[in-house]
Amino acid sequence: MANAYREIFTAPGTKAFSSAGLLARLPLPLTHMGILTMLSETTGEYALAGLVAGTFTFSMAFLGPQVSKAVDRRGQSRVLPLATGVSVLGLAALLLCATADAPSWTLFLFALLSGLMPSMSAMVRARWTEIYRGTPRLTTAYSMESVVDELTYVISPALAVVLSTALFPQAAPLFAAVLLVVGVALFVPQKRTEPPVRPRAASGGDTSVIRSAPVLLLALVLLCGGAIPGMVDTMGLAFAEEQGNKSLGGLVFTVYAIGSGLSGLLFGAREWNVPLPRLLLVGVAGTALTTLPFLLVDGVVGMCVVVFLAGVFFAPTMVVIMGIVERVTPEHQLTEAMTWMIAGLQSGVAIGAAVTGVVYDRFGATAGVSVALVAGAVALLLTLCALPVLRTRLSRGDRQAPEPTAPAAPTTSADTTKPVGC
Repeated sequence: MANAYREIFTAPGTKAFSSAGLLARLPLPLTHMGILTMLSETTGEYALAGLVAGTFTFSMAFLGPQVSKAVDRRGQSRVLPLATGVSVLGLAALLLCATADAPSWTLFLFALLSGLMPSMSAMVRARWTEIYRGTPRLTTAYSMESVVDELTYVISPALAVVLSTALFPQAAPLFAAVLLVVGVALFVPQKRTEPPVRPRAASGGDTSVIRSAPVLLLALVLLCGGAIPGMVDTMGLAFAEEQGNKSLGGLVFTVYAIGSGLSGLLFGAREWNVPLPRLLLVGVAGTALTTLPFLLVDGVVGMCVVVFLAGVFFAPTMVVIMGIVERVTPEHQLTEAMTWMIAGLQSGVAIGAAVTGVVYDRFGATAGVSVALVAGAVALLLTLCALPVLRTRLSRGDRQAPEPTAPAAPTTSADTTKPVGC
């Protein structure tokens, strides 16, 4: 396994851009949980904290694909600094408003503006694609990136809780802004690995890739799946506060990271001669089933056990979904398509955290954790509906853009039994 992942870093520039990209992608989940923790500390209202944090993440979920579309047209080096600057200014204004006890509407306004934060994981994948397009190493790179994404979504919340509870409430969002500026500043100057800008005519005009049925369906599956860690974000803090030590919420996220990270790495390192739709069904079904034990949770210890089991299925499912997207999306729209997947996950986390906060405040802990059960069931239902479309598209090697002007050429890379991993 180690050799397979080590080989993808033999190409010049890969270590540099992936390291900078890691710094620049940490702020996204760090900001979400940082806002949630900051406002719960300063206002004592979980509902308001969840709604404002959800506003930020939901805003990025819709603005991120637009930023990526602009990157496809103008290049990473031209778009990323501008988007980053606007996002950091919005985040700075949000912190000032939270500190000054400004009206609630100002928190929502600047949370929306902060959502212009670029999707750096999509930018990193675009560079991997440019280097290893058409080679087996690209699959390994995608597997690694999916695991890294998942780890950032569970490690960053834990870091946010520690920073904002041990130091001061604004510490986590402030640290996120600094990381974003530093990461993008290191990432952008690396011109050697930056994907070239392709003519607009070669990229299917103004049509968005989200109009492609597989991309839309998979984004919706991730939206529902993301609601589960969103629930964990809120309920982990709530259970920890009930036990008199809010920083224990970080332990919940750490355990989730261990279960998800280990399973994701093992999954990505193996060759799976199983059709991708079948792997998707197994992953989503497993994720849905592991939400049932949440009903038995009544404290931090129980939450840690349950989230470990939930994480075992979550990361491999992300790897499978990204693998399917890579096989059914035209190469010139891959950055946007990957961003829509991340947007679906972000939206799910935002909705899950916000809804859980409202439900918990009104109906208690059992109702709060039930949000995950509903999300898992809907994700499974969507997967069952998507399977016929995915099987058809993958079996014919279809990489057509939505409403193409001419049939797309067949490609063997969309073989439904192509191994996932290295």
